[in-house]
Formats: sequence, structure tokens, C-alpha cells
Amino acid sequence: MKLWGGRFDKGTNPEMEIFNSSISVDIRLLPYEVDVSIAHAAGLNKAGVLNDQEFNIIKTGLEEIKKIKFENIPDIEDVHTLIEELLFEKIGSTAKKLHTGRSRNDLIATDERLYLKKEVKEIIGLLEEVNDVLNDLSEKYRNTLFPGYTHLQRAQPITFSHHLLAYVEMFDRDISRLNDLYKRIDVMPLGSGALAGTSFDIDRTYVASLLGFKEISNNSIDAVSDRDFIIEFLSSSSLIMMHLSRFCEEIILWSTQEFNFIELDENYSTGSSIMPQKKNPDSAELIRGKTGRVYGNLITLLTVMKGLPLAYNKDMQEDKEPMFDTIDTLKGCLKIFIGMIKSMKIKNKNMEKATKSGYMNATDLADYLVKKGLPFRDAHEVVGKIVRYAIEKNSPLEKLSLEEFKKFSNLINEDVYEILDLENILKNRKTIGSAKWEEI
Repeated sequence: MKLWGGRFDKGTNPEMEIFNSSISVDIRLLPYEVDVSIAHAAGLNKAGVLNDQEFNIIKTGLEEIKKIKFENIPDIEDVHTLIEELLFEKIGSTAKKLHTGRSRNDLIATDERLYLKKEVKEIIGLLEEVNDVLNDLSEKYRNTLFPGYTHLQRAQPITFSHHLLAYVEMFDRDISRLNDLYKRIDVMPLGSGALAGTSFDIDRTYVASLLGFKEISNNSIDAVSDRDFIIEFLSSSSLIMMHLSRFCEEIILWSTQEFNFIELDENYSTGSSIMPQKKNPDSAELIRGKTGRVYGNLITLLTVMKGLPLAYNKDMQEDKEPMFDTIDTLKGCLKIFIGMIKSMKIKNKNMEKATKSGYMNATDLADYLVKKGLPFRDAHEVVGKIVRYAIEKNSPLEKLSLEEFKKFSNLINEDVYEILDLENILKNRKTIGSAKWEEI
């Protein structure tokens, strides 16, 4: 059965049948299509297009279709055709009345929004779980010294807690973006028809309430041709994956013998087929690798949409694969990430040992000289010379004698050693948002 065959004398080329078909992809939307169809039938009933008996017959048939478990993907054009054909088999000619006042154009846009609303809520829940784990780790290691890096070079002392909380900020922004996006997804296009609306007096607000939409679309052309909500979701997902990937890159580095800050649990590691000693951070590497896949999905849909005239065009059939793939990829990565960071072993003693090397108290020595009256640029130069001297002597700054310090500046006194203490450095941080030592 085709939903559009009346105007055609010839059959469709078999290769074109396959090329045109989307059922292998959009069958995922079947339960949402059923819900939308029941709500549409209720709207038709309220408008007097369907009587109560017809509505109940259609509703019962659709509810039975929703329960069907398909062992194989049906050989049919799309999910819309599948449901109408199954409904016809179940209830007969009454099924032919269901498509009154609607088009596949407004139908698919409504299905996608209904589906994406549910998925966005689930992804927000996973991100909140990520932050719960990070906050728990942050509390446990809030006064663990940790080397802060810039350019992947040791820079200034921070706490491991402060480093973890940087990612909490990132994921909080991701949650905020998705919550904001949800408002734009939560708009019902149904009732827009193919592009111009319908002459049937369907109460769209009533239908929207049945489906749980907060708003209805204002322009029928835009409603059926808009895929901004999917593009925005793919964009937000790309940012989430970028944040996950950055964290995974650090986990990969931290798990090396060179850093040795953490050890991944064996449940989230793999071995080598040739080197028996290897324990590879494949969980983190796969998340890092799948980031490019999500980026690609965003570019795919942006490219599909960039040259389309109003209103609906068949190109837009290509919107579902990138959306579905991104949802599956993102949710899978988040679940693995949660398990990985929950189970990893933190080697806090190694973190603290690393923090005590690399002259990371140099900036605070410069600040000390500034507080003694030396301009910062001069203080910077003086401390640079002291660091060079200490490197040549293979000594940390705090192990230099007062006499050695005074070779570079008479402003340096015995109180310098208190300033150079790493815990004191963290205790003396003043600005809001700084890495600070917290009294327990």
C-alpha cells in the first residue's frame, strides 16, 4: 500500500523503492507515531469528523499496533505507511479516516519532537549522575594537592577537588543548554498539514495537551520545515562529547606510568593481543574517538538543511539517522563514563608528590615580592632568575637558604618560607572561584 499512489499510472522502480524507503530508520518512532495518531483521532472526534464509535475503534486498533514486536523490519516505505496498513488490517475501512486533516510532513515533525523530549530528559538525568559522582569525588579529595597545568606543563598548585569541579561546571552548562533546548522542542507542529494547515476545525491546543506539549506552532510552513530543534540538540550533544573527550584525555594521561595519578578498574580496561603486561584505557579512548562521530552528525544535518527552500523537502528524511545515532552514542558514552570514574582508583599520594616538584610556588614568590613593594614585572624577572638558579642546583625553591634568596633580592626575608608552603598558598587564595584549601 502507498499513501500517494492515486496520481501515478506507473509503478516505482524497484531500486527507487529501496532508495526512497526510510522504514529501517524511522520504525524507531512507531510508539510515538501511535500516540500522535491517537491524539489526532481525538482531535478529529472533537471536531465532529469522527464519531465516538469510529474514534474508539481507531484508538483500540492503534493501541494493539503499539504492542507489536517486529522480528524483522517490514518491507514498506515508512512508519506512517506501516501503521496505516496495520490499522486497516485490524479495523477495516474506518482506518482510512485517520489521515484526515494531517500530512506525513506535520506527523513526522511531531513524532520527532515527542521522541526527542523523552531522550533529552534521559540525557539530562545521566549528566546529573555524572556530576553527582564528580561532586562525591571532589568532597573525598577536596584537600588533595594536585598540579595545575597550562600547556600541559606544571603551573600552579591546586587541589584535585578543584580540578574535578571544573568539569562539574562544564556539565552544568550542558544541562542548562538542554533544559533551554527542551522549551523549543516542546512545540507541537501537528495540525499544520503539508504546509498550509487544514480546513477541518481541529482544536490543536486540545491535541497538544493530550500529547503533553506546552505550546503549538504559530506558522504552518515553518512547523513542517523546521529542524532547528534537532540541529540544536546535535550541537549541544557535540559540546557534551567535547567535555567528555577532554576529561577522557586527562584520564588517559593520568593512567600512564609517567603520570600515575589514577588506575582504571579492570571492568573498564582491556589488554593487548601481543603484549601481556598491557592494561589499556580503552573506555576513555573510545569516548574520545566517538566524539568525532557526533560532530559529523551535526555537520551532516547542517549540510542537509543549508539550501532547502520552504517548506518540506525529501532531503529532510536524512534528519533521523544523525539524531538517532547521536542519542545512542551520547547515552552509551555517558553510561560508560559514569562507571569508569566511579570505579577508578585515585592515587592521591602521587598527585601530592607531583605537586611538590616543578617550582609551582614561583608565582606566589613573585606575589610576595609585589607585596613588599616591587612592581610585578620586576618581581617576575627576579623570580625567573631564582628558578633558573634552583634548577641548576637541582633544588626546590623552599630548600634554598635565605642567603641564596638575598643574592637576588634584599626584600626576601625569613617569612618567605611560610609563603612557599603549598598548603599556605592554597589557604591564601582570596578571589571567588579560586583553588583554595578548605579547613575540615
